[in-house]
Amino acid sequence: MENKTEGSHEKDIFKSIEEMLPQEAGFVKADYEGPDIAVYLKNPGAAYQNENIIKSIASAIKRKVILRGDSSALMNPKEAAEVIKSLVPAEARLGNIRFVPEFGEVYIESLKPGLVIGKNGSMLKAITIRTGWVAKMLRTPTMNSDTINGVRGLMFTESSFRKKFMLGIGKKINSPIIKSEWLKATALGGFREVGRSSLLLETPHSKIMVDCGISPEPGIKGLDANAGGEVNKAFPYLDSANLSINELDAVVLTHAHMDHAGFIPYLFKFGYEGPVYCTPPTRDLVALLLNDYIKLVQRSGGAPLYEEKDVKKMLTHIITRDYGEVTNITDELKLTYHNAGHILGSATVHLHVGEGLYNIVHSGDMKYGFTRLFDPARNRYPRIDALFIESTYGASGDITPNRHDAEKSLMDTIQRTIQNGGKVLIPLFAVGRSQEVQLVLENYMANQEQYKIEAPVFLDGMILEASAIHTAYPEYLKESLKNRILNNHSPFESEIFEVVKGERSDVLDGGPGIILASGGMMNGGASVEYFRKLAEDPKNLLAFVGYNSSNSLGRRLQNGTREIALPDENGRLVPIKVNMEIKTVEGFSGHSDRRQLVSFMQDIRPRPKAVFTMHGEERKCEDLARGAERALHIDARAPRNLDSTRLK
Repeated sequence: MENKTEGSHEKDIFKSIEEMLPQEAGFVKADYEGPDIAVYLKNPGAAYQNENIIKSIASAIKRKVILRGDSSALMNPKEAAEVIKSLVPAEARLGNIRFVPEFGEVYIESLKPGLVIGKNGSMLKAITIRTGWVAKMLRTPTMNSDTINGVRGLMFTESSFRKKFMLGIGKKINSPIIKSEWLKATALGGFREVGRSSLLLETPHSKIMVDCGISPEPGIKGLDANAGGEVNKAFPYLDSANLSINELDAVVLTHAHMDHAGFIPYLFKFGYEGPVYCTPPTRDLVALLLNDYIKLVQRSGGAPLYEEKDVKKMLTHIITRDYGEVTNITDELKLTYHNAGHILGSATVHLHVGEGLYNIVHSGDMKYGFTRLFDPARNRYPRIDALFIESTYGASGDITPNRHDAEKSLMDTIQRTIQNGGKVLIPLFAVGRSQEVQLVLENYMANQEQYKIEAPVFLDGMILEASAIHTAYPEYLKESLKNRILNNHSPFESEIFEVVKGERSDVLDGGPGIILASGGMMNGGASVEYFRKLAEDPKNLLAFVGYNSSNSLGRRLQNGTREIALPDENGRLVPIKVNMEIKTVEGFSGHSDRRQLVSFMQDIRPRPKAVFTMHGEERKCEDLARGAERALHIDARAPRNLDSTRLK
C-alpha cells in the first residue's frame, strides 16, 4: 500500500478530476459526498455536452461522479422554473419542481418522465445548460401516495442536514485503504428461524450489519416495549454480540419487510448516526411499514419500540443505490445490489471485501421462479466465496405447485364461494403478495370469460398505498407490467377493485365479495377485523396464499384450530367459532421453494466455495444445507444464532 496521508490522497484524486474536465466547465471544487464524489462547476453544461466525460472520470478514479452547478452558476429558481416549463412538453404533466441549493440540483416530478428526460437525456442536459441547475427526474405515481409525498418532502426539508451527513460519511469512507487479514460473520438473528434477520460482518477495521429486523412470531404484544420476556424473542442479539452501536460503519438493508428492517429505527433511537443503504423503492416502502407498525402497536394499547421521529431520523440517513451500482461503503468494502425477485426493490447483496480478500452474496429473501411482478433473482456475480441463502421453503418436501395450476385453483375456489353466496377473505402482506394477487385477479376477471365473477374486489389496509408506490418505480417491475404503467393502463387501478374508505360494515353486510386485506399472518391488521365477523359463517372462505410463521394466528388456523379467542373493542378476549372454509393455495409465495433454491445454487456463477443457510425454521435450514452439500459438493452449514464463523 502506498504510504500517503489522507490529505495528499484526496488532492491527487481531485486534481485528476480537474485535469480530465474541459477548461470551459470552470472547475471550482470536488468533495467526497457519501460514497460518491461531487464535482462543482461554474458551467456544468460544458461537461454534460460530452456524455463520455463523466464515464471516463468515474472509470479512472473508480467512484461514482456527480456533476453539480456551483452557486455562482445557478439561475434564480423562479426564472429557472419558467425555463423548465417552457422546455418540457405539456404532455409530460409536470408536478412539483423543487430546487435544492445545497446540492445545486432541481428535482422535476412528472407523470410521463420520458418527456422530461428526453432522448439519451437530451432534455435534462438542456435544462442544466440553460439554468445551471443539474436536473433530476422524479416519477409521479399514477395513484396518489402519501408515503412518497412525505418521504420526498422530508428529503428536501432536511437537505442541509443531508449535505453535512454525506460529507462526513464521504470523509470516513475515503480514507486510505488499510489491508485486513481476516473476515468474520456473526449470526445475530434469523438463523434456524424466520424473523429478526441480522448478520454482522467484521474485519479488523470495519463492522457492517446486513438487515436488522424484528420477529413476527410473538405478535403485536411481542413488538411492544412493555411486553416483558417476549421482547427477547423478537429482536436481534445485539447485546450478546458485544456490539456497540457506535462501532457500526453501515447497515445494509435487503428489502422493506419488518423481519429485515423493523429494528433499524431502534438503533437510531439509541445513538446510531451512520448510513443505511437500500434501493430507492425500499426506502419508500420501509417508511410505510415502519410507521404502520407504530400505529398498530398504539391501537393495541401498547408502547412502540420507537417513535415517528426515530423513523424520520433513519430516513434522513438512508443512501439509496440502484441495482448494479458498485458502492464503497467503508474503505475496504464494496456493495452491489442485484434483483432478488421477492418484493419491489428487494435485493441480493454482493460484498467485495478488501482488494480480493473475500466475496459474499447474501440472498435476503429471494424468488428464483415465475411471478407476475418481477424477473427471477439474478444469478450472475463477479466473484463469490460464500453464499448466505434463505431457507423459508428449504425442506425437501417444500415443493410448490405449478404457478398456472395455483392460479386456476385460487380462481376456482373463489368462484365456487361467490356462487354459493359467501365472501372470500384473502389476508395478504401489503407489500408484495397483495400486488401479485391483484394482478392475478385482474388478469382472470377482466380477460377470461369463465372467470368474469360478478362480485367486487375490496382493498383494505395498506394495500392501496403500497400499490401506489409500485407505480412510482415501474423500472423495477417486469417489462410487460412496466409498459402498462408507463402507458397509463396500470392494473392496480382496474375497475374491478374497490377501495374500502368508509365503514367495514358496508362490505360485511353486503352481498358476496372478495376482500384483500393487509395482515398476511393475521397477527394484526385489517384481515383480523374481517375474520372476526366472517369466521362463523360456513359459506365464507379464508384463503391463504403466503407464508405464516409457526406461532402466528394464520398458522394455527391452517393447522385446524376451530375456536379462537380474540380481543373485542374493550380488550376482553372473546371466543370465536371458526366455521368458515379455510384453504391454503400454494404457489404464490415471494420465496423460492426447495427446487428453486437448489436450482439457484446450481445456476449461480461463479460457484460459491461455501454455503450458509438462514431465514428458515430449524429443520428447513438443516435440510437445505444437506441438499446444498450433495448438489454442489461444497461445504454447507446451517449456523445457529450467535454462531461466529471466520470466513477468511
